[in-house]
Amino acid sequence: MPYYLYRITERPIRQLAKLAQYPSFKEASAEAKRLRGEADQPAGSVVKVIFADNELQAEDQLSQVREAPLLVGDDL
Repeated sequence: MPYYLYRITERPIRQLAKLAQYPSFKEASAEAKRLRGEADQPAGSVVKVIFADNELQAEDQLSQVREAPLLVGDDL
């Protein structure tokens, strides 16, 4: 399964833009770090690496809203 690199923009609506596809995590991670360090990165956007069978699955996983993790003491 390949690693996909996406730029996610949250505002005004969430948009996913596929940037690249890599066969190994090492390559995908290096490119993601390089892109995150660029000064001209659009405001309010993040670059993410996702491991998936195909683009559809990658975009589905990136579109899912994850619940915030419980912190110790939250149950009081």
